[in-house]
Amino acid sequence: MTVRELVSLLPDPAALLARCRAVALLDGILDAHAPTHSFVRDWREGVDLAFMDNGSGDQYAIVFDPAGVFLYGFDHESDASPWREEDRAHWPGLLDGLPASLAHYAETPEFQFDGFFDATVCAWRENGSTEWRCGPVEFAPDESDGADRLFGLLVDGRPDAYVSFAEDYFERAVDRDAVVAVLEGFPLTRRTVASLSSSADFDVVAEHARRLGCSAPDTSEL
Repeated sequence: MTVRELVSLLPDPAALLARCRAVALLDGILDAHAPTHSFVRDWREGVDLAFMDNGSGDQYAIVFDPAGVFLYGFDHESDASPWREEDRAHWPGLLDGLPASLAHYAETPEFQFDGFFDATVCAWRENGSTEWRCGPVEFAPDESDGADRLFGLLVDGRPDAYVSFAEDYFERAVDRDAVVAVLEGFPLTRRTVASLSSSADFDVVAEHARRLGCSAPDTSEL
């Protein structure tokens, strides 16, 4: 899967936002100190940010702006890596067609590395549009931009996909029913949190969930 296939598989922005929040919450419960997936509500005024960093050089960011959604990823081992050339360069067509309302995110300092927008995948969806779009990139059958490795979990969305990822990454058994509860957006409960992590402090997790915009009780009022 390259970005050309990715844009046909991504869910609508509202569903993607909910999925990003849930995955960030799950990661945060399983490992509060080093989650792979994170979410920042009001990263900018009225703008939310989901991001992933696997600690091995791969990352992505998804910006949820009132003007639309801007998505990019960097797979350091992909054929489309800007580092394939001595003077870094994007894969031809990567940013072509990026609308002005979202184009400034490719220049955001947080998404720069040594003054360059390191990206192998880029897609967007303007507010009011019914489709995700990408630039006119082309890949040979044996070439990849890393879209499958970076965004496969978000595209899949099934509890089993997250369980498989988490058990491999965190090297521990993961309770499927608890994963279902979080992905489905059910209000967070002590039982769900304890099923995922026996050492997690429910009050801390609930506060984190509320910051993400997930449904959780305000334990200070109980």
